[in-house]
Amino acid sequence: MIKKIKATMCNSGMGTVEVVIIVAVLVGVALIFRDAIVKFVNDIIESIFNDSDIVNKLRTGY
Repeated sequence: MIKKIKATMCNSGMGTVEVVIIVAVLVGVALIFRDAIVKFVNDIIESIFNDSDIVNKLRTGY
């Protein structure tokens, strides 16, 4: 009975290896698409902060 409980506890949850693999894949994808991601973020920031109405609202606090 105790062996079954220990076996169940050891097999449940996400292990360190799985987390490391997921992080490695995410970093790889980010490196592959780095230029596209940077361009996308810059375009969004530029479109938000080049709108004078939004900038004025941020400056005045409204």
